[in-house]
Amino acid sequence: MCNRLFYIVFLVLLYNFVKTLKIYLFKMKKISALLCASLMFISGTYAKDMVYHDATKFPLYGSAVKNDSVTFTRLPDSLKTKIRKELYDLGTNTAGLFIRFSSDAKKMKVKWNSTYNLEMNHMAPSGIRGFDVYTLMDDGHWEFVSPARPVVNKKSCTATVFSNMKPGMREYMMFFPLYDGADSLYIGVDSAAVIEMPKADLPKREKPVVIYGTSITQGACASRPGMCHTNMLVRDLNREVYNLGFSGNGRFDLEVAEVMVSIDAGLYVIDCLANNKVDEIKKKVGPFFQYLRAHRPEVPILFVESPMFPGYMFDMDEENTLKEKNAALREYYEKLKKQDVKNIYYFEAKDILTEDRQGTVDGYHFTDLGFFRYEKNILPVIEALIK
Repeated sequence: MCNRLFYIVFLVLLYNFVKTLKIYLFKMKKISALLCASLMFISGTYAKDMVYHDATKFPLYGSAVKNDSVTFTRLPDSLKTKIRKELYDLGTNTAGLFIRFSSDAKKMKVKWNSTYNLEMNHMAPSGIRGFDVYTLMDDGHWEFVSPARPVVNKKSCTATVFSNMKPGMREYMMFFPLYDGADSLYIGVDSAAVIEMPKADLPKREKPVVIYGTSITQGACASRPGMCHTNMLVRDLNREVYNLGFSGNGRFDLEVAEVMVSIDAGLYVIDCLANNKVDEIKKKVGPFFQYLRAHRPEVPILFVESPMFPGYMFDMDEENTLKEKNAALREYYEKLKKQDVKNIYYFEAKDILTEDRQGTVDGYHFTDLGFFRYEKNILPVIEALIK
């Protein structure tokens, strides 16, 4: 009798336990489902927190060409089969290009694919293939905000520009990589933000400055795009500047002159002695100048001599060669003056870097300090010529 009673009590307890366990498991299942849904919602909200916009819809500055094959470039497709391959490839480096837009974004990111994923041992990746963002202040000057630095050893990059910007609509300018290209470019802003066409008509696009030069003009070796002197000039002049610097290839190619005269410029600057031998300067500078003058007779032309690079200080042969190059350019300029050719000017750059010889990364290519000194010296000359 006792055993039977014990067995009945056990069954009742087991039944209640199973019932309670089922209720518990059912509740846990609902809680788990609710948690999963919450996590999915949070995850989805986070994924949609940044909305990316194709940068091709914003105005592009510093490029006179409209290509079908390459969006962000400096040389037209039509020259691809006409000029040296190395020159055309350098034209796909986006030195001097920038876009303009306005936004009230609290957060901003940049997502892009580099063309070449180039690396060099004397230049920072942020200068080679990064972007640089500036904003227009109330007094009209452009203030540095932040760079978009590339991912090392990866073509596909995403970088945060800022994540807690003060409220308000702002005008932005974003400079492109100096020694690489961008196959695609997207600007990400928080989902609540507006990003649209620029409101301010700055920098001015009328009568831009066109600068033809070498690796230094292209931007070697600025730490970031905004520190190249041509981009400094954009901000200080508040005017569009075309960067036609081609590393190792500023050789008075007439095809480059064709591109220059396609631009309704306010000033042409010729600064490419370093890539030419003395006899090449004597042979090529004349035809190059005559082409510019024949097609754009009203545009002032500024001849720029090479600075006395610190790397030449202890090399007598290099120092003498540089002096001969400058002398050859000066001789041609003086010849034109004697012929009463108007609207030509000459800039002596030989003393810019000799103050303490601290403005280069390798004795030749500029650091940010070198670019700063160079730009501050040539700025008043250019300002006077474009008025």
